[in-house]
Amino acid sequence: MASILGLLEEREAAARVRAEELREAAALAAAALEAAEVELERRVIAREELVDALAVSAAETAVVTEDGEEKVAPSEPGPEPVAASVPGAVVPAWREGLSVSVLSPDNQRILNVLQDRPGPEPVRAKDLAEALGIDTTVPAKVEGVRSKAKRLGERGWLLLEASGMFSAGRRLVAGPAGAPSA
Repeated sequence: MASILGLLEEREAAARVRAEELREAAALAAAALEAAEVELERRVIAREELVDALAVSAAETAVVTEDGEEKVAPSEPGPEPVAASVPGAVVPAWREGLSVSVLSPDNQRILNVLQDRPGPEPVRAKDLAEALGIDTTVPAKVEGVRSKAKRLGERGWLLLEASGMFSAGRRLVAGPAGAPSA
């Protein structure tokens, strides 16, 4: 029986060593996680500070007075300038004077197809996809066109009919406070 007791003690000691090794590894992982979280927090704060600084800088414009002097004055409230979009970017709400160049190339193509159609009849997403040269036998591709057109309709770039069809035209959409976005 002594040999069985000795065997159990050996196994217990091995398990104790393994548990201690795992505790050390967990402590190292926890320290690495804490360092990564601190770095992430620093980078988020840096980005937020930069965005705030750029917003303040953009709010000030150089104004030339009648005697030729330049002075800095806050800009008048108005629509924010929007840079040209890249594929996958958010679709801004349509407002007067906003160029289609703020839209992704795919969204611009959808608008062009609808605007170039003869007559004001609304178009199904499948027909829109076909006009864009997209394979309509693949339902996922048609759904992608439908999703983009629906987003354009929700943002006022085109008209979304009750039947789920789309047509050219623009309308003001409510902003975050319920006011028109123009």
